[in-house]
Amino acid sequence: MQVDDTRPIWVQLVEEFRRRIVTGQWAPESRVPSVRELAQEAGVNPNTVQRALAELDRAGLTATERTSGRFVTADAGVVEAIRRELAMGAARAYRDDASAVGLDLDRAVDLLTECWPGASGADAGDHDDNQDDSDEH
Repeated sequence: MQVDDTRPIWVQLVEEFRRRIVTGQWAPESRVPSVRELAQEAGVNPNTVQRALAELDRAGLTATERTSGRFVTADAGVVEAIRRELAMGAARAYRDDASAVGLDLDRAVDLLTECWPGASGADAGDHDDNQDDSDEH
């Protein structure tokens, strides 16, 4: 796990832990690694990890059981809401970037479809990001 100095570390940890939950890396009802393990993995203070995990508890993504540790929620609705939130953030970032280089919605969707895994022609856009696209010039 890489942390950078541009944003609070605990916020970066929350983002990473949420990603692990929505991707299933931390499965529903599974035990979350200990604060000590996560702090060692990230190379940060355990108090910073505890702050991030408390935020997951507050959001309903995890729950702490006194004697057995912290567990990922079994509530698929909570996980799906976070997945949608993360996806909307990515979609907005793509929209802003595509708009900044002059793409309209149709062209932005075409490019996204072109590079989407499993979509027709998906591999065409992955191998050469500097490929000349004559209708863009």
